[in-house]
Amino acid sequence: MDYVDVVIVGAGPCGLAAAVSAMRAGLTVQVFDRGPVCGTIVEYPLYATFFSTAEKLSIGGLPFLLADTKPTRRDALAYYRGVVRHFGIPVRQYEAVTAIEGTAPQLVVRTARRSGEERATRCRAVVVATGYFGTPNLLGVPGEDLPHVRHVYREAHEAFDQDVVVVGGGNSAAEAALDLYRTGARVTLVHFGPTWDKKIKPWVRPDVDNRIAEGSIAACWNARVAEIRPDAVVVRTPDGARALPADHAYLLTGFAPDTSLLAASGVRVDPTTGIPAHDPATFETNVRGIYMVGVLVAGYDANQVFIENGRFHGDRIVAHLTGSGNVGEAVVSEDPDS
Repeated sequence: MDYVDVVIVGAGPCGLAAAVSAMRAGLTVQVFDRGPVCGTIVEYPLYATFFSTAEKLSIGGLPFLLADTKPTRRDALAYYRGVVRHFGIPVRQYEAVTAIEGTAPQLVVRTARRSGEERATRCRAVVVATGYFGTPNLLGVPGEDLPHVRHVYREAHEAFDQDVVVVGGGNSAAEAALDLYRTGARVTLVHFGPTWDKKIKPWVRPDVDNRIAEGSIAACWNARVAEIRPDAVVVRTPDGARALPADHAYLLTGFAPDTSLLAASGVRVDPTTGIPAHDPATFETNVRGIYMVGVLVAGYDANQVFIENGRFHGDRIVAHLTGSGNVGEAVVSEDPDS
């Protein structure tokens, strides 16, 4: 059985940043991910542009060099691959963590590769950095599992000259609606509120509002999805039910953190907030030796934690593990969407 000081579950930006912090402190590290490095960013729309600047997405002090102000999805993936190579972070991709057993300093992490091979790694601490992208907020309506329904938006080409319904009122829905319209789809936006969510990107809001005003994108506000059919999305509105034509339906309603691994390990999870029990100063959960970083610490309110501030969580954990005290940089930074 292998042994390392720290096992990190999740090779996203926050997990990689925690690995860099631990390695710099002289701790041995092993990172596991059920998919590729930064699998969440892989799932972003192909032409996505980050709200944050490159500097605020950088980790470990490694410069994120960029000609433009805002990095794209492709820029970010190239940068984080560079982080893994530069720091020599040991990452086992496509090896899912199936269980965390015991408490510090005798923890065992069990994993399984896609081939079915199972392994076990002993460690003194586990950092869970699994994010939230794999668990969409389901509407719970009939037809949500139909093949033309997506909870993740990638690109618009498949919807050219087709009727499309986009459900949601945030940045993802607004940007998808614009991209689909410009690719030649007939787009109807559906949102349960009277207008957009508060944190729409400032360069996106005027564009999408103008497209709605001119009739290029239809909007159905104060409406909730009641049913999805093979050729339509049925919504309830203040004026009654409507069946909106839909060859494609994108349910961009956000994601919830996946706390199942933590819960199975004995970590208490608040059923109302979705926040796992933890010490906010060290990010250690109620199970000694099991820590968490990134959006998991915010529960269902994922808008409180981003790469910008989650990249510093690992510093606090390492300070706790090494007894070096709190780390000055490890504070919650300014909300990037405020």
